[in-house]
Amino acid sequence: MIVVTGATKGIGRAIVERFASEGQDAAICARNSAELDELKALLQDKHGVRIHAIQADLSVRADIERFVNAVTRTGSPVKVLVNNAGRFVPGQLHSEPDGTLETMIETNLYSAYYVTRGLIGAMIARKEGHIFNISSIAALAAYPNGGSYAVSKYALTGFSRCLREEVKAFGIKVTNVMPGATYTESWKGTSLPEDRFASAADIAEIVWATSRLSSATVVEDIVVRPQLGDL
Repeated sequence: MIVVTGATKGIGRAIVERFASEGQDAAICARNSAELDELKALLQDKHGVRIHAIQADLSVRADIERFVNAVTRTGSPVKVLVNNAGRFVPGQLHSEPDGTLETMIETNLYSAYYVTRGLIGAMIARKEGHIFNISSIAALAAYPNGGSYAVSKYALTGFSRCLREEVKAFGIKVTNVMPGATYTESWKGTSLPEDRFASAADIAEIVWATSRLSSATVVEDIVVRPQLGDL
């Protein structure tokens, strides 16, 4: 089974759809329960897979624990975990509203940290599993309007690299994915053409292909940009 957080939109949705198309059952979460139910019905009807949909706001610790417990109760081994839940608030560190850093860290870092801690014990016991953390090119180079979002993605990338060193001896893979501008709802209303962006479907395809490599090989970092460069 694959677990995908923030699964109803953008990259998360594309990933769970790609895995479901290969007959993979999934446990998914998002904040909006109606969108979760819609996606669950779509995937089950289209692909004949089993989808466990759990409403959760992963910036809230109690919701993380509830989600992890629900995944564990399915009784299905988690083969792939995709920590995708996140939020982007543009701004500058010296002038962004108070609380922005806390919001970015709670949503973009702590969610991945605590979901991983909740599920990784069973992976270690089985000595198998693949964790994908969806970071950003904002973790590669600072830019003026990145603010606390960029700080949180730098931290998530550091988390990925530390985690890999800890769990590689148990046969668990950790892959840090750093997309550039990707055409999702966050870009809705832009005057730029869709083909100026990276495709969420392409990122999902890369995650799927990476998850299929032999146990002898791991891709540690994936950088995906629009063909014409960053925006």
